[in-house]
Amino acid sequence: MAIAHLRAADPLLARLIDAVGPLSDAPVAPATDRRSASDEHYGALVRSITGQQLSVLAARSIYGRLTARFGGRPPTPQEILSDDPEELRAAAGLSRAKVSYLRSLAEHVISGELELERLHELGDEQVISELVAVNGIGPWTAQMFLMFHLERPDVLPVGDLGIRRAIERAYGLDGLPQAAAMEEIALGWRPHRTLACRYLWRSLQNEPG
Repeated sequence: MAIAHLRAADPLLARLIDAVGPLSDAPVAPATDRRSASDEHYGALVRSITGQQLSVLAARSIYGRLTARFGGRPPTPQEILSDDPEELRAAAGLSRAKVSYLRSLAEHVISGELELERLHELGDEQVISELVAVNGIGPWTAQMFLMFHLERPDVLPVGDLGIRRAIERAYGLDGLPQAAAMEEIALGWRPHRTLACRYLWRSLQNEPG
């Protein structure tokens, strides 16, 4: 069992797990049909791009306006490329940069450079490599896609500020840890680093201030 492994591997993480308590949000079952999987992957990436560097409420609002423009669903790649960029930007409240990112994603999908239906067959690093080739998708966005959409069990997003802050607090560090220190701390968490990160994120909600 993943939690038992984490408890046995790391006493400090075990203490944090006890403080956080059960994680109530169950993962969503991944799609099995190749076509629906491709559509869901694309929709998840569109949502990730539109929500970058925004609060949860702002991201939800902009994504809602985007989907409303296309009948309440994510636009297809062809619809993105056929739409007028300025009209799309104004209608959804997107920045010009994000419109260009959505167009880059659409172009990569249509050209076949990004084969969404194959992502579930690839290893974690291969998925990241495929996604970051799209303008506007960086390593953090790719790692979030791995963790929460593909539900990969062993992802450690070393650039995530929340994870860095949670590790700093849980391990009594003098400052935010760098990537190498995080990798070393998390060695014993393998192959369940995603679950450990979920506990770390949740621990921040339990901290005062």
